[in-house]
Amino acid sequence: MSSGESPLEDDLDPEQSSPPPDLGDISADLSEMEDLLKSLGIDAEIIDAEADADAAVLEAVELAGRLEAERDEYLDLARRVQADFENYKRRVDQQNVELRARAAEQLARELLPVLDAGEAASAQGMQDAAAIYNQLLSTLEKQGLASVAESDVEFDPNIHEAVMHEEGESEGEAAVVTEILRTGYLWNDRVLRPAMVKVLG
Repeated sequence: MSSGESPLEDDLDPEQSSPPPDLGDISADLSEMEDLLKSLGIDAEIIDAEADADAAVLEAVELAGRLEAERDEYLDLARRVQADFENYKRRVDQQNVELRARAAEQLARELLPVLDAGEAASAQGMQDAAAIYNQLLSTLEKQGLASVAESDVEFDPNIHEAVMHEEGESEGEAAVVTEILRTGYLWNDRVLRPAMVKVLG
């Protein structure tokens, strides 16, 4: 450097300074950046869409699980209600059967005096009364009535009522029904009235 030149002048020396940038190169770089950003933006949208889809799938799975659990709960409730109804229906049916049976038994019990009168009339040879008695007795027997009127059988305290008693010839001998004083009746194997009997032994 000569003594007449200043350092500032050296810095401004056109030969030593950098050349100005090319505008065409800058435009190309910007275009590449825009393409890159655009590409990144598209990829980001795809990622967001996939994330939204995954979230929607998870939400759908959770909803399906809840709906399935609710369905099972309602099915269990329906089964319990149906079982309760079937049990109730069986109870009602059984109660109706028992009510009808008790009503029929009560009716048969109330008809015992009529049967006694018919039996007495038949024994006295009253044919018309005997016919009615036999028809009534036959009808009741079809419904479950059974007469206890057999003699020369072993005494059974469940169906016999001993009102007269004769000592037997030997001790320890089983008591035997020797005479029916009043007919007894059973209704479907239940005692309506024990037979009044005379026993020996």
